[in-house]
Amino acid sequence: MSWYAYCIAERSAFPELLRHRRPMPLEGISGLFGNQTFIFPASDLAVVVSEHQAEDDTRMDQQAQCDHARVIAACFEQTTVLPFRFGTHFEDDDALRRSVRSNHRHFVQNVERLRGKAEMHLKVLVDDSCTDTRKVLPGAGKEYLASLRESATAQRERQSKARALSVQMHRMFLPDAEEITCKRAGEGKMLLAIAHLVDRKAVPRYQNKYSSATESLKDCRIQLSGPWPPYHFVQRSQASAN
Repeated sequence: MSWYAYCIAERSAFPELLRHRRPMPLEGISGLFGNQTFIFPASDLAVVVSEHQAEDDTRMDQQAQCDHARVIAACFEQTTVLPFRFGTHFEDDDALRRSVRSNHRHFVQNVERLRGKAEMHLKVLVDDSCTDTRKVLPGAGKEYLASLRESATAQRERQSKARALSVQMHRMFLPDAEEITCKRAGEGKMLLAIAHLVDRKAVPRYQNKYSSATESLKDCRIQLSGPWPPYHFVQRSQASAN
């Protein structure tokens, strides 16, 4: 039987697996396309899966992505999880077990590192005062070189502003780890997408700091979401999956 994989968790989080070596239904959580989810035991770990058919590969739409995230979030409510990438599946029981066995040490280290942690998301929209004043012109000559220099200068200034703002956000929220991306968001705007890894017990304090940040950073528009499973902080391995 082919299995679609959602996430890895500790086997001890599912008492129903203590005396079983075969997959057990995960009650109350439906998977992709309404399929029953199962807890697949693999050594001291468990993989949350549902049945997968070959034709399912053509049905991986936005709703399927939402269902994938929903299953992971439901499991995250009761245990530490290591999310699989959307679309990960294994051809049969042996393929799944081989993947867990070959990456067991890596998975266990990830679980230990992320136990009790959650991911918080901040989107920071700020005015981009470094907007290029002219386009890079094709061809050669003085105009072309001048436009290249101007564009490069604007990009350096934009990166410097983004770094300064990300440092400021780090000092405010003091996360255990962070992932930051920066991009232009329409004319005259810059968007920082920040993922912070924090202790789950500290989430209320983090939310209070968000309220303070919105008050002190009047020139920014800040949006907060979470807590989420630690998608950005799972160190990936070379798992053999399709």
